[in-house]
Formats: sequence, structure tokens, C-alpha cells
Amino acid sequence: MTYLSNLDDQARAELLCYLVVGQLVARARTSGWMRTDHVVELLSIWLNGNGARADWTDCVHLGALSEKVALGFAEFPMFADSYFLAQLFTDGWRLDYRSPSVRKIYAACEDELQPS
Repeated sequence: MTYLSNLDDQARAELLCYLVVGQLVARARTSGWMRTDHVVELLSIWLNGNGARADWTDCVHLGALSEKVALGFAEFPMFADSYFLAQLFTDGWRLDYRSPSVRKIYAACEDELQPS
């Protein structure tokens, strides 16, 4: 079955941001990046929660890119703190875009998704 993507640039950046925060949470809790099955689970949670569809190429690309973007934030001690990372979410595990840290991650995601 083929799914046509309905992600625009903003939705791609939001999804990537969600995956990046997931990567940072995984790293804070396990000292390693998310396993593939966890990336797939987060993709599914975000897509279903936002009424979105993504084709497999988008999913693979964003999943791989999330580790690269997260690496840029992993050097800052606050992003290794599980309590701090939990504060980036609102009820229902949605990212809180009022948070300056979430906005910084989102901006990094937008930059990473810009065509070269």
C-alpha cells in the first residue's frame, strides 16, 4: 500500500523537531540514540496525532536526520537532563512551542530541511 505524503515544509519541520526531542530523551535515558522501532513508533504517534501522512522516503529521511540534528544539541548539559526534556512537552506529549528550547530545535530543523 502506498501513502501519499501530505506534509508541507512546516509539518516536516514539526515532525523532525518531535523526532529530535525524542532522540534527546532517548540519549538522556539510555546514553544512546533511539532504536529504529522507537523512531517508527514516534513517527506513527506524530502522524496520527496530526492527521498527517508521509511516504516511506519522508519517514526514512526524517528518522535519519533526527539523529544528526539531535547531535548538535547533545553537547549542552540541559539536553541530557530528563527532567528538563520533560518540560518541553505539554499535555498529551505535544511539544510546547512557547518554550525557547523547542523553538531553537524547530529552527535548527527548518535550517536542516532547506535545500542546499
